[in-house]
Amino acid sequence: MGKYIEDAKELLTYVGGRTNISAVTHCMTRMRFVLADPAKAEVDNIEKMSIVKGTFTQAGQFQVIIGNEVSDFYDDFIAVSGIEGVDKAAVKKAAKANQNVLQRLVGTLAEIFTPLLPAIICGGLILGFRNVIDSIYMFDNGTKTLVQISQFWNGVDSFLWLIGEAVFHIGIPLGICWSVMKKMGGTEILGIVLGITLTSSQLLNAYAVASTPASKIPVWNFGFIKVNMIGYQAQVIPAMLAAFTLVYLERFFKKITPKVVSMIVVPFCSLLLAVMMAHFVLGPIGWKIGSAISAVIYAGITGPVKVLFGAVFGTFYAPLVITGLHHMSNAIDLQLVADFKGTGLWPMIALSNIAQGSAVVGMAILQKRNAKAQEVNMPSAISCYLGVTEPAMFGVNLKYRFPFVCGMIGSGIAGMLCTLTNTTANGIGVGGLPGILSIKPQYWGSFALCMAVAIVVPIVLVLILGKKRLTESEKGLVEDIDDVKKEEEFTVSSKQVDVCGCVEGTVIPLKDVHDKVFSEGLMGEGVAIVPDGEEIKAPCDAKVQVMMEETGHAVGLKLENGAELLIHIGLDTVYMNGEGFENLVRVGDVVKKGTPLIKFSKDKIKAANHEDTVMCIITDKGLAKDTELHTGIKADLNTPIITMK
Repeated sequence: MGKYIEDAKELLTYVGGRTNISAVTHCMTRMRFVLADPAKAEVDNIEKMSIVKGTFTQAGQFQVIIGNEVSDFYDDFIAVSGIEGVDKAAVKKAAKANQNVLQRLVGTLAEIFTPLLPAIICGGLILGFRNVIDSIYMFDNGTKTLVQISQFWNGVDSFLWLIGEAVFHIGIPLGICWSVMKKMGGTEILGIVLGITLTSSQLLNAYAVASTPASKIPVWNFGFIKVNMIGYQAQVIPAMLAAFTLVYLERFFKKITPKVVSMIVVPFCSLLLAVMMAHFVLGPIGWKIGSAISAVIYAGITGPVKVLFGAVFGTFYAPLVITGLHHMSNAIDLQLVADFKGTGLWPMIALSNIAQGSAVVGMAILQKRNAKAQEVNMPSAISCYLGVTEPAMFGVNLKYRFPFVCGMIGSGIAGMLCTLTNTTANGIGVGGLPGILSIKPQYWGSFALCMAVAIVVPIVLVLILGKKRLTESEKGLVEDIDDVKKEEEFTVSSKQVDVCGCVEGTVIPLKDVHDKVFSEGLMGEGVAIVPDGEEIKAPCDAKVQVMMEETGHAVGLKLENGAELLIHIGLDTVYMNGEGFENLVRVGDVVKKGTPLIKFSKDKIKAANHEDTVMCIITDKGLAKDTELHTGIKADLNTPIITMK
């Protein structure tokens, strides 16, 4: 049984019970509730609890201040309330409520296409392999392909088309319909059936429409109207329009249909009307919209401004990954494949991955003597070269900033060369270096040249800039002082302790902080620092007692006089989920004054619309009898901001 089980049961009762909790999470010091009915919370009784240091409501959240024990308390609260599976979905939903329309749209697209990527990548590799064996004339003096001279490979080629057709002709519309229904909470089997009706063999194949005379196109003849029986193989937008129509039709009929007959009426009416809408109205409209979008992108890739297009797209694709907007490229790539039998967009995406990985390689060369940095550099570079960019971008390049820009420049130059040579892929494939497998064989040479540019340029730029921008310590050219002694005994005495500035900046009174918990001293007395720097260092000799491993926005220290010091970076930065924060120590570490504890990004905190003020709070005085606070001064490691006697 946990230490706080009884307190957790009591709090659960006072917040209105399990049914009144829509979501619950915690940060460094507080339980954060989203309550279905805030009026049910018995605030007076909650604040009388010995474990609770105060409560307040902010931004729709009911916050209960627990202190440094909040993590253990949260675990016990989850155990007694049984709502562990609720908070993640609720928090995600709450986060979406704060997003703008574009962010919601991009998020929806990402959730629709992400489940389809394994099949799409597999299909792209298969098409690439088929092109090698049936399209490259490399036998009999360049007059025959492998398929033409070998019955075995001819059979392999024919067999593999079974999978290729299933993925790109049938799988795309069907998969989209299923994924939309799953994402929107609809009946998934209805989405699958809808997708089948868009690609049925009864319909004229979409790829045959252009070569079929209008008089030969089959129709449904209703007497007063004729509707073309055209399939939507490989079409993205018609499938999405049809699927979303089915979602909302199903929701509508569920609302108006009595439960007794809903099993019959809802699926029948929803599917019938959705299929009619898809073939009578939405399909033709969606086809034209998709064709128009792909035509514009295709013109950019192959037209008079293709070099400029390649430079811009290549340069700014990496920043799109940070915002999440890159997910929109999946739909465009698939439409390009459907309309033009290939995509010139995807090769530039693969090159961007390579360029960011190469920037990390440059950092690995510069930091070859920095063993700690290499633990991140090498795995990140390998991951990036295999198409997964996030570890490299967030773990290395954005941390130092200039490697990220170097990668963008290399990607932009490679993108220019890519469009200049009309390099085209069969479809979406594996990113990074293996991306060449998805490129059409006739463009392997040009893509290899583009890859060379994406590799060499970022490495060279990083090496040039890094010599000036990296410190000797970051390069590993000087040995770091071994300030951290793992699990060392920490002796407590009643001597005076001077808490110095943990980050360079200006010391302000705690009452000036725009957060009621801190400004009213609910957590304890202390000061705040408006930071100039971006690294939290130990303000005195101490032992790391609490560390927010997932979010990295706060650390709790035990001082030599037994006092407990909370260093909290920013306001509401817990919601950044660790983005922009890097923990440099662990719980149990004994640190000397000046030991780096946390690195943080002021720009990312501000970009997330949070304040970056750093709070230094004495949550427990230990053996100290008197505390002096020093404000209105510059914070540094040589100047006490809190004196404890």
